[in-house]
Amino acid sequence: MSDTVRNNVSEISKAWPFEEARKVAQRLAASGKESALFETGYGPSGLPHIGTFGEVARTTWVRQAFSEITGRPSRLLAFSDDMDGLRKVPENIPNKDLLTPHLGKPLTQIPDPFGTHDSFGAHNNARLRAFLDSFGFEYEFASSSEYYKAGRFDAALMRVLECYDAVMVATLPTLRAERQATYSPILPVHPHTGVVMQVPMERIDPIAGTVTWKDPSTGDRFETSVKRGACKLQWKADWAMRWYALSVDYEMSGKDLIDSVKLSGRICRILGGRPPEGMTYELFLDQDGQKISKSKGNGLTVDEWLRYAPAESLSQFMYNKPNSAKRLHFDVIPRAVDEYVGNLDKLRAQPDPNNPAWHIHAGRRPNHAGSPVSFAMLLNLASVVNADSPEILWGFIRRYEAGASPETQPLLDRLVRHAIAYYRDFVRPAKRYRQPDAMERAALEDLATTLAALPDSSAETIQNAVFEVGKRHPFPDLRTWFGCLYQVLLGQQEGPRFGGFVALYGVPETIELIHAALTRRADAA
Repeated sequence: MSDTVRNNVSEISKAWPFEEARKVAQRLAASGKESALFETGYGPSGLPHIGTFGEVARTTWVRQAFSEITGRPSRLLAFSDDMDGLRKVPENIPNKDLLTPHLGKPLTQIPDPFGTHDSFGAHNNARLRAFLDSFGFEYEFASSSEYYKAGRFDAALMRVLECYDAVMVATLPTLRAERQATYSPILPVHPHTGVVMQVPMERIDPIAGTVTWKDPSTGDRFETSVKRGACKLQWKADWAMRWYALSVDYEMSGKDLIDSVKLSGRICRILGGRPPEGMTYELFLDQDGQKISKSKGNGLTVDEWLRYAPAESLSQFMYNKPNSAKRLHFDVIPRAVDEYVGNLDKLRAQPDPNNPAWHIHAGRRPNHAGSPVSFAMLLNLASVVNADSPEILWGFIRRYEAGASPETQPLLDRLVRHAIAYYRDFVRPAKRYRQPDAMERAALEDLATTLAALPDSSAETIQNAVFEVGKRHPFPDLRTWFGCLYQVLLGQQEGPRFGGFVALYGVPETIELIHAALTRRADAA
């Protein structure tokens, strides 16, 4: 892409990844750096989760926008804080008793309870890489343990010693009184037990590059080098040191880390660095509006989402309004799918950087067709025909869309399979038909007669006819009429554009559906 086109994209796109990317471009222009470093962080005491996906996906979109604007090279570093001491044994692992004797040790020095890797940290790092690779993210993996032990942070750690008093002055006011008494930004690794020690420092020697401390359980005193992994930093100081040592240009974080970002930014400046640009994203809420918690398990997992919808729809969900809190529950999936399908159709017609699908597909038109049928429509079709296999839905789809097949419509084929799973687990258990009242019954009989007399069965013709029927009867408004159709015929509160549904399901079949609803007994509703 030429510089002219890049500048045009920069000027016309108000999409949030471009707004973020401009901050990075301006930063590099001021610093003179030729390439940008984007970073995401990961705490490997647990397995990758939906928040991990969101942070890497969003950072990737900013990085793509940066490349589009500037044409400059960039890297995305997925950094694992695997030198952290294990504070508690996770609940969702096997062989929990294996880890109990190793509490406090770095994750990379603890046995793997799964028995597949050299350490628990290595196991979870492998899971992270496999997780990111499954979505095709472009990134470089970085291990905190490896960076510390290889000496890549040695110069920055020596700088921390030089600025130790200033770092303490910045940090102590943010701590509770009892924590202030024992706090040190430097955590020595015990030379005998391997535990990451959270103890006060008795002496700091910036010249020798050592700290002196006392083991509170034995009274033994140690002088420990800060180099080559013999010490690590408390996480807020560690975050700041990493920004300084690696010259990180961009890292986003959740709303719950606002105060941590501010403190780490101050420490980074104390060390002589400049904190990265970044964005604060809002947190996810469950169906009751409560914050999602991994320990409570009150939110969707990535695997659960992918059981009911394609990965691109999860990207669509993550793209939308990152600065607004979002409910993360099963009922948000259909809308996210259809938003993606609609944006994909627009992208295929015109590559527009304001289109979320442009970012999801890295600015390229995908080489597969979109979907001529919405996910909501498939769910309603599955509901009416009680579908338990893709073949049932494809029978209707082929009649609606000539030449359509799983081979020619791969996305639609995926949606069909997801729709059946979603219908089976969420729609079917919630179906509640109601009986029509006398006025609604007359309107439904009118609709059946009107459909039988239609000159053609195009979705638009049917939709117009449905509107006209609703107008002929004393509904307060057309919304009430369509609510009647969904509740009486489909057994749900909402539904798709009804003309499109009838065109897909078939006019004769819909007439039969109406007659069945009118003869349904109240006790069977």
